[in-house]
Amino acid sequence: MSINTLETAKIFQSKLDEQVAIGATSGWMEGNAQNVKYNGGDTVRMPEISTTGLAKYDRDKGFNQGSVTLKYRDYTMTQDRGRTFQLDSMDINESNFIANAGNVMGTFQKEWVIPEIDSYRYSRIAALAKADGRVLEGYTLDSDTILEKLDEEITNIQDVAGENAPLVIIMSTKSRRILNNAKGIDRYIRADEFDTGKLKTKVSTINDVPILGVPSARMKTAYIFNDGVTSGQEKGGFKADTAAKDINWIIIPRNVPIAVSKTDKIRIFDPNVNQNADAWKIDYRKFHDLWIPHNQMSRVFVNIGG
Repeated sequence: MSINTLETAKIFQSKLDEQVAIGATSGWMEGNAQNVKYNGGDTVRMPEISTTGLAKYDRDKGFNQGSVTLKYRDYTMTQDRGRTFQLDSMDINESNFIANAGNVMGTFQKEWVIPEIDSYRYSRIAALAKADGRVLEGYTLDSDTILEKLDEEITNIQDVAGENAPLVIIMSTKSRRILNNAKGIDRYIRADEFDTGKLKTKVSTINDVPILGVPSARMKTAYIFNDGVTSGQEKGGFKADTAAKDINWIIIPRNVPIAVSKTDKIRIFDPNVNQNADAWKIDYRKFHDLWIPHNQMSRVFVNIGG
C-alpha cells in the first residue's frame, strides 16, 4: 500500500513539535506569542498598550477623562532556517520508510534544531538586554559570592516588576554547579515544579524563583549560524562566535520573552514525485525569532562572565 505523504508529514510534524516541547529549554516562550499578528512576509506585529494614571474624583463633575493608547509595533523575523534530506529508494522502501525517516528527523531535531533554537533565543535576549543597559559583564563565578549576586539581581528586578512577578532564572549548568556548592545554599534552595505549557518538570528555586538549567554550550552571547553554502559552512548548523562570552544566567518574567515560530513545517516527496533523484525527499523549514517588548526591558537582567 502506498504511503500518504501528506498524512505522514503531519504525523512527523506532530512528533517533532512534541520533541521540541520536551527538549528545548526555551519552548515555554512560544506560549507568549498569543497576541502576535502575522502580516505576511517576514513581518509580525505586536500590541503596545499605555494608559494615563488615576486622577482626583470630583463629586460635582465626576470622573476626569483618561486616555488609552493601543498601537502595533512591527518586528522583522530573521531566522529562516531549513534543510532537505534524501533517502535512496534502494535503501528505503515503503514498508520501512516511516521508521527510518523518523529516526533521521528525530536525530536531526535532537542534535541540531533544538540546540540551535535555544542558543539563538538566549543570545538574542542577552543582545537586547545589553543594548538596553540591562547586563552585568565580567562577573567571575565564585561559590563565595554567587548567592549574594543572585539575591541582589533578583531584588533589583522585583523592585521594578513587583514581588509577585513570575520571574524565572535561566542558568547555565556550569553556573548551577557553582551555585550548588555555595555556602549556606540549603537555606535558599527548595524543590518545585515548572509548567512549560506542555509538561511539568522538577526544578530548584531560590527565593521562590525557579531555576531552569541550560547546557552551557547554549548560553553564549553570540553565535554564527551557518548558511550551508559559504565555504566552511556547508555542513550547516551553528557554533559559538570566537568573541562570544558565557551567559551565567538570565533573570526574566516568564511572560516577557515572545518567541514566534511563523513557519514550522515538514514536506515529504516519494521517489515517483522527486524530480532530482530516485529517493525519498524530506524538507524541513523553521522560520522563527524572539523579541522583548520595549516597555518590558526594565524587567530583564543578564549576568555575563568575563
